[in-house]
Amino acid sequence: MDLGSLRVKYIVAWAALLLAKLWLAASLLPFGDEAFYALESRRLAWAYSDLPGMTAWLIRLGTELGGQHVLAIRAPFVLIGAMVPWLVVRIARRWFGAQAGWQAGMLALLMPLSGLSGVLALPDAPMLLAALLCLDAFAAMLQRFGAAAALQLALGLALGAFSHYRFALVVLAGAAGLLCTARGRALLREPGLWLVLALGAAAWLPLVAWNLGHAGAGVAFQFVDRHPWRLQAEGAWWPLVQAVIVTPALFVLLLATLWRAWRMRLSAVEVQWPLLLGVAGVSVLGLFAMAFVSDSERVSFHWPLPGWLALACAAPVVLASWPRWARAAVHVVSCVGLLAVMAYLAAVAQPAGRQWLAAGPAYADNFSGWDVAADAARRELAQMPAGTQLVADNFMLGAQLAFALDRGDVAVLPHPLNDKHGRAVQLSNWGLLESGRESWGDAPVLLMVEDTSRPMKRRLDAYRELCRRTGGLPPPQVLNVDHGRKRFLLFRLPSPNATCSTPALAWLETPAPRAAVGGSVEVAGWALKEVVGVDRVQVTLDGRAVGEAKLGDLRPDVIDYWGVADGADGAGFSALIDLSGHPGGDAWLGLVVYGRDGSVEAWPEQRLSIHAQGRR
Repeated sequence: MDLGSLRVKYIVAWAALLLAKLWLAASLLPFGDEAFYALESRRLAWAYSDLPGMTAWLIRLGTELGGQHVLAIRAPFVLIGAMVPWLVVRIARRWFGAQAGWQAGMLALLMPLSGLSGVLALPDAPMLLAALLCLDAFAAMLQRFGAAAALQLALGLALGAFSHYRFALVVLAGAAGLLCTARGRALLREPGLWLVLALGAAAWLPLVAWNLGHAGAGVAFQFVDRHPWRLQAEGAWWPLVQAVIVTPALFVLLLATLWRAWRMRLSAVEVQWPLLLGVAGVSVLGLFAMAFVSDSERVSFHWPLPGWLALACAAPVVLASWPRWARAAVHVVSCVGLLAVMAYLAAVAQPAGRQWLAAGPAYADNFSGWDVAADAARRELAQMPAGTQLVADNFMLGAQLAFALDRGDVAVLPHPLNDKHGRAVQLSNWGLLESGRESWGDAPVLLMVEDTSRPMKRRLDAYRELCRRTGGLPPPQVLNVDHGRKRFLLFRLPSPNATCSTPALAWLETPAPRAAVGGSVEVAGWALKEVVGVDRVQVTLDGRAVGEAKLGDLRPDVIDYWGVADGADGAGFSALIDLSGHPGGDAWLGLVVYGRDGSVEAWPEQRLSIHAQGRR
C-alpha cells in the first residue's frame, strides 16, 4: 500500500477514535476506582495506600482546569492514551521503516485495550505511556547512547514509578530485554545509563517512604494479600481471555511475532528481536505463569498490555509474510472487536442500556447507580438539619458520593471491600474511617448502604453489625436501580438506643428468572424481617401491583439457614397472578415487602418472558 495512503488512514482512524473516546469519557458514570482516585486528588500527596501520586495529580489537573465533571477528571488520561499509538509508530518506524510504523500504529489503534486507553481515569494510561517511552529509549540506545535517549528513559522510568507498583514488572521486562542482546549487555557498561537508572530508582522513594511509615501496607496488599500464591486452575483460562480481549486474529499474530523473536534471539544485527523476546517474555509469558498463582478476583486481564504493544511494534514484519486474506482478517476481526467494546461502553453509558443489561452477566455494576444514589442523598440532606454527617458503608460508595456532591468529608464504615481493595489504611489516615455511633455522638446522620456490595448470604449478618454500630436502624428508604441489580438503603439515623429494625430479606423461587409464562402464574418464595416480622408481601409486574401473596407457609429450611428466632410462624409466601390480559413480551416481576414496623421495601426484580394473550 502507498505510504501516503497508510499515513492518512492511520491519522483518520486515530482522530475518529479520539472523538469517540472523548464522548465515552464524558458519558460513562465514574468507575468505582476512579472516584476514589478523585478523592485522593483532594488531598495531594506523593503516595497513597493503593498507588503512587501520579493518578491523583492528573485528576487534580483536570478538575482545576475543567471543574468537578467526569470529563475533566478523564481528559488528561484521554490525551495520554492518544499518545500511545504514536509511540508505537515511532518505535516500529525506527526498527523497520515508515511503512511498518504506520501499520503498527494501526494495530495499536485496533487493539481494544490500547485503542481505548485513557477513557477511564486509571493509572494504566500513564504507566503504558511510560513503558513505551522506556522501550523507545532502549531502542535508540542500542543504536547509539545519547543524551536525548537518556533523558527520555529517565522520564519514562519516573513516570512509571509515580504511576503504579506494577511498573516494577515493566522495569524487570526491560532489564530482561537488555540482557537478551549483546549490545544491551554492553550498554550496561555505560556510566550514563547507570545515572539514568539511579534517577529512575529515586522516583520510587516516596512509595518506599509511605510503606516504611505504614508497616509496608501498600506493598503487602499489591504483592502479598491480594494474591493466593497457590496453584489455581483459573490460570488455564488466561490464553482464552487474552485472545478475546486482544481479538483472536491479532492474538495469533502477536504470538507469531513472539515466536519470530525467539527464532531471532541470537541475531547480532537485528537487535530488536532479542530485546522484544526479553520484554515480552516477562510481560506476556511471565504474566501467564503468574496467572496460576496470582489474583483472579479483581480485574487483571489488562496487565500484559505493555507486552502486547511491544510485540505490535514488530508485528507488521510478520504480517507481511502472511497471505492477503489473513492480513485482511487481522484488521477486520480487530476492528469488529474494537467496535464491539465501544458499543458495549456506549450502552453502559446510557440508563436504558444499563437497564437492558441488568438481567444478564454483562451488567456493568461498577458504572451503575451512582447518580441515583447521589441524587437521593442530595434530596435527603436538604430535608435534614445543617451539619448532618453523610456516611457510606464502603469506600467505593463514599468516594462516588464525595465526587458527585463535591465534598471530601463523606465518612466510611469498616467494610470487607475496604480491605479487599487496599483502601482501609488510607481512609483511616484521612480520618474518614469511622466506627459508628461512638464517632458521631448525637449528631444527625444520613447513612447510605450499598446493599448489593455484599453477597446475599452475608447481608443479614451485615444488617446486625450495622445495628450494633449505629445504635439502632429505622426502616430504610430503598433505591432499586436497574430493576434492583444495584440496590441502596438510606437511613436517617435516630438517637442512640433506638429500636433496630433490620432490613427485610426475600427471595423469588418461582417462576425462575427468564421463564416463559402466560395465563395464571404461581409466584412463590420467602420473606423475612428480623425482630418485627413481615406484615404482607405484594407482587408487582413492571412496578405495578398485580397480586397479594398469602403468608405463613412453613419454611424451616429458611429459618434454620438464617438463624432467625422469630420466624416460627413461617417465612414462605405464595400468590397466583393472572397474566391473560398481558400483551406479551419481556416484563419484570418483583416483590414489595411490608414490615410490621411500617417499612416498605421493594425487592430486586427478575425478567420474565410473557406469552401474548391466546398463546401458550
